[in-house]
Amino acid sequence: MSSPFEVWAPRATSLTLVADGARYPMTQGGGGWWHAPEAPAAGEDVSYGYLVDDAGTPVPDPRSRRQPDGVHGLSRTFDPSAHQWQDASWQSPGMNGGVIYEMHLGTFTPEGTLDAAIGKLDHLVDLGVQYVELLPVNAFNGTHNWGYDGVLWYAVQETYGGPAAYQRFVDAAHQAGLGVIQDVVHNHLGPSGNYLGLFGPYLTEGLSNTWGDSLNLDGPQSDEVRNYVLENLLMWFRDYHVDGLRLDAVHALHDERAVHILEEFAIRTDECAAELGKPLFLIAESDLNDPRLIQGREVGGYGLAGQWSDDFHHAVHVNLTGETEGYYLDFDSVGALAKVLEKGFFHNGTYSSFRERHHGREIDPARVSPLQLVVATQNHDQIGNRAAGDRISATLNPAQLAQAAVLNILGPFAPMLFMGEEYGASTPWPFFTSHPEPELGKATAEGRLREFERMGWRPEDVPNPQDPATFASAKLDWAEVEQGHHADLLSTYRELIRLRRSRPELRDPDFGSISVDFDEDSRWIVLHRGSTAVILNLSDAMVTVPVGGSTAEVLLSTVDGVGLLADTVQLPAHASLVLAPGRA
Repeated sequence: MSSPFEVWAPRATSLTLVADGARYPMTQGGGGWWHAPEAPAAGEDVSYGYLVDDAGTPVPDPRSRRQPDGVHGLSRTFDPSAHQWQDASWQSPGMNGGVIYEMHLGTFTPEGTLDAAIGKLDHLVDLGVQYVELLPVNAFNGTHNWGYDGVLWYAVQETYGGPAAYQRFVDAAHQAGLGVIQDVVHNHLGPSGNYLGLFGPYLTEGLSNTWGDSLNLDGPQSDEVRNYVLENLLMWFRDYHVDGLRLDAVHALHDERAVHILEEFAIRTDECAAELGKPLFLIAESDLNDPRLIQGREVGGYGLAGQWSDDFHHAVHVNLTGETEGYYLDFDSVGALAKVLEKGFFHNGTYSSFRERHHGREIDPARVSPLQLVVATQNHDQIGNRAAGDRISATLNPAQLAQAAVLNILGPFAPMLFMGEEYGASTPWPFFTSHPEPELGKATAEGRLREFERMGWRPEDVPNPQDPATFASAKLDWAEVEQGHHADLLSTYRELIRLRRSRPELRDPDFGSISVDFDEDSRWIVLHRGSTAVILNLSDAMVTVPVGGSTAEVLLSTVDGVGLLADTVQLPAHASLVLAPGRA
């Protein structure tokens, strides 16, 4: 496109550009593209929109970069080249198993903005994480949202600071030595402010996923829809210097073409990386347990850099909390945790009682690295989709919270933390919305209430997502960082991340380097990472664990009272111990 005022609108019979109050008739060219012969110069801060089929009110540009008056208002031009980048010294390590920190901008700081988050980057540097992963920032209706109700994929939400603030954030993160991963949603659009259907066949009506109509990736006129998504992907890399993208719920991307959209994502990302001369990567969120997503294209895979493995979360959660409802049931054993640690997936072709069918596919260790699996003991989904939005810190004791940290940070995969997890934040993170339309807000609240009533929750225990107090409750309380057991847990996280970064065997990219011993009855487990042993007592009683006859050096112990004998260790309840070969 040579002008920001060109638009793909094959469904329109007439189109008028409205720019700074003036009207400019548009002409349809080839392929459904329209342009305005007398369009004004594309200067900075031009407010504009389109009148489709002689409508009385202009609607935003599908490729809008700014929506200062909300998703129903006019678009505004933005020149991404105006920012003077200062991150030339930043060298991305790529997806190398470094710790990822998942952040929701609206609740990370009291202000809830990108500029305010810059002020907290020192905390993340001291923690030792490698990447900040931002939950979706594209424009949504209202003042605050989880982020998954976005409707304008090219625009940065104005309440976060807009696109210029986003550039400042990435620049500051890179200068601090932190990479940035952006969570993007291309499988659905939010319930308010979606005007794409006026312009063209962006959606496939009647072919829906959990959240609404699916994106038209393989039907008639889908070539331009795919280009729309692909150009959005590349925008983050080129205009915002983002290092990687997390692709939301890729299992909801319906595509029956011979070259799947995910493979095309990976191809275009690799091409862009070569063009820019730096590593770029894609991480898929998928519940398919299908390693073909991350296998190389030379062996029939899609060639993505990484994917989430929820099985790790489920196995850790069940073994620490004892919860076994719903999809947690199959993970009710220490053996399930051991299998995930050794194999990557628990359901790798096994029967899933929750799905009532077999699920998943076995990982070929010759083609996939454990560092390609992103894992977490807490994340936005696993907290926010709970009825009360409660974190595990609401029910587990400090020693158990430390065990969650040990399994995540010293495990064989790419660990991700959810903001506040590093100090056991007491604040919940419930589902929240701010739909201005009363009927939509009411439907959202009532729908969530019905969902959890069926699961036995009392209505008074399910926060109303539309209540401003629900959103306020999700904001982190930064005063906790220096208080009591919160400060102790933060110290543990810092030490664990330091160990991971300093000991190569804890970042070994080979599944063959992993072995696990466990005792189902006594509920202990030993994860061997090369010569380093990570030992946990998951029970509430003292246990004796065999560790071999050699002397050992204690790298980390999370509780007092550990007994280190010649060939065994005695671990108090919920203790974690990290051992390395002893020094002569």
